[in-house]
Amino acid sequence: MAARGVERLLNVIMTIGSRRRIDRAKLFTVIPEYADAPSETAAERMFERDKAQILELGLPLRTEADLFDENTVYYRIEAAEADAVLDLSTEEYTVLLAASRAWDDAAAGGAARRVRAKLLSLGHDADPDLLRRTPRGAVESLPVLSPLLEAVTAGTAVGFAYRSARGQLQDRRVEPWVVGVHDGHWYLLGWDLDREASRLFRASRIESFPERGGTATRPRPADLDIASALGAQDPSSETASAELRVEPFKALALRERAGAALDAPTVTLPPQPRAAARRQILGDARWIELLVPAAWREELACVLNAVAERHAGPADTAPLESASPRVPRRIRTTTTGTDRLSRLISEASYVMQRGEVELAELAAAVGISEKQLVADLEILFLCGDLGTGWEDLIEAEWEHGVVRVRNAEPLRRGLRLSAAEVTALLAGIAALEPSAGETAAVLASARAKLLASIDPSVEAVTPSAEVAVPAAADPAGRAEPAGDRAERVLAAVQAALPTAEGEAGPGLTIRYSAPDRPGTSVRRIHPLRLETSGPRSYLLADCELAGGRRSFRLDRVVEVLDPGAVQHRDEPTPVVDLSGIVEEGVWLRLEPPARWVAEAFEAAELRDAPAAGEQAPVVYARLEAPVRAALVDAVLEAAGAAEVLSPPALRDTIVMVTRETASRHGAPDAIP
Repeated sequence: MAARGVERLLNVIMTIGSRRRIDRAKLFTVIPEYADAPSETAAERMFERDKAQILELGLPLRTEADLFDENTVYYRIEAAEADAVLDLSTEEYTVLLAASRAWDDAAAGGAARRVRAKLLSLGHDADPDLLRRTPRGAVESLPVLSPLLEAVTAGTAVGFAYRSARGQLQDRRVEPWVVGVHDGHWYLLGWDLDREASRLFRASRIESFPERGGTATRPRPADLDIASALGAQDPSSETASAELRVEPFKALALRERAGAALDAPTVTLPPQPRAAARRQILGDARWIELLVPAAWREELACVLNAVAERHAGPADTAPLESASPRVPRRIRTTTTGTDRLSRLISEASYVMQRGEVELAELAAAVGISEKQLVADLEILFLCGDLGTGWEDLIEAEWEHGVVRVRNAEPLRRGLRLSAAEVTALLAGIAALEPSAGETAAVLASARAKLLASIDPSVEAVTPSAEVAVPAAADPAGRAEPAGDRAERVLAAVQAALPTAEGEAGPGLTIRYSAPDRPGTSVRRIHPLRLETSGPRSYLLADCELAGGRRSFRLDRVVEVLDPGAVQHRDEPTPVVDLSGIVEEGVWLRLEPPARWVAEAFEAAELRDAPAAGEQAPVVYARLEAPVRAALVDAVLEAAGAAEVLSPPALRDTIVMVTRETASRHGAPDAIP
């Protein structure tokens, strides 16, 4: 929608909202675009579109017929009711503001942008002390999420181009049941209309903007769960409990999954399918020896030997040279008129509730530049109640860097969140939970209010909202309660963060288990901020031992020590040096089971090799400066489906790591 359309909608809202009600005939007379329409039918169509957008904003627009004249129709915007918008405490507002910032709005589209603007319209001030302790969350933000969430809540089918795990690009038509997050990634679960079966789709593999179809007809099953759907895809039927020998203070996530002490020499995993257990063990294989079951141990040694053999000697790069570069599909998202109108209303509401606001403060609160903000204020200045005269236009001033807005009372209201926007916030909350700590209770109460805010009146726009949003929201990744160790570490870190005024907090002394070498180190650090990325939580801090700023994964902080503990490294010399990044970049050959590696490392370039006979097509991926240890672990976890083609030194590293790991398992054919 162009600026002209935004002006028209603002004038409609101001004209209706400035009086108790206005009849349709007068409204069509005073709004110039309706009056100048080429026909009455064209004016009617324009107004119907405007009504839908006003309702989408969250404004309670109501239609009434005259009791004595059925041809006269009145419109009004209801006065704000106590339960019309979220009734939040300052703490709840603060964590929701942080949750909204978990989205990359440039990629996620309208839902993320509108959520921030609507929160701003509530008129709260964030608690700066709580905000500094709330981590910076990161949700996997994709341009397809907004239309998928809206299709779920509206109960409509959707069509898109989808690249399967085997690499084929196909058009799919789906009745979506739930959109949720699992292990940091978005998935769509629904009924595939062409295959007539339920299917799970990874959102990052959707390569076209989802197009709405007709109304969904397939009943939505109860108790939908993304994790269960993913588990059902595992064809393995053999289930057992694996016993492992693990280096002290290594494979910490695996230890916690098994409920084992951090320095326990042996760990017993809970019963699970063979394929799932093998992947978990291979991901930490550098620190592990699988003891039983014996058949699994032999299989693991064979897999490691095969990975080593595949990387021994020069790589065959001829197929890479002949592979076709994949042209990235650009799913364009632009700021819509509804997005901008939501922002304009929120800006006006924010200023009027405070009397006046510094231009820089308002721009920062909205998340736009001062130049964009001035352009918004110029639109406000041109709009108002057109049913009376120029004296009832909005007064907007921004001279001397101070913003004032007057004569815009109909805009002084909080905007109701739509079902899709509620789901976006719930996903943001899920991104914050791994590092919530003492804010966990506030996050829980904010979530409860979000779910309770889904009002039956929303049915006019999203018929299945009251059913769809809880279904779409609950799988969005509620974190399991952290263990005692994680809670103690997190509490100590949050207490040591800088104050809201920017003053440095007290330093911490931690024992840290690095991913690229055996043993641990004791470090004195000065925490700066907490961040999350998918399921991972990180602490950015100044490290005295390293002599610079470093990022520490929280789940690798073994313990917080007394301040007087002596800094030292007790790591033994590693068999293979896996420190740092691969600066020259990496080319990988990926078979279908390993395509996730390209997504996990955000490949800079992809090339598709033509399929050979019945063989699934191969993908070649170029990674820019990947973390060496993480990439080696990923290649092992891929169990032979991923091959490093270059650089040669990294191939040699993988050979040494896999041979050393295979030899620990003592299989008869282990490579010495």
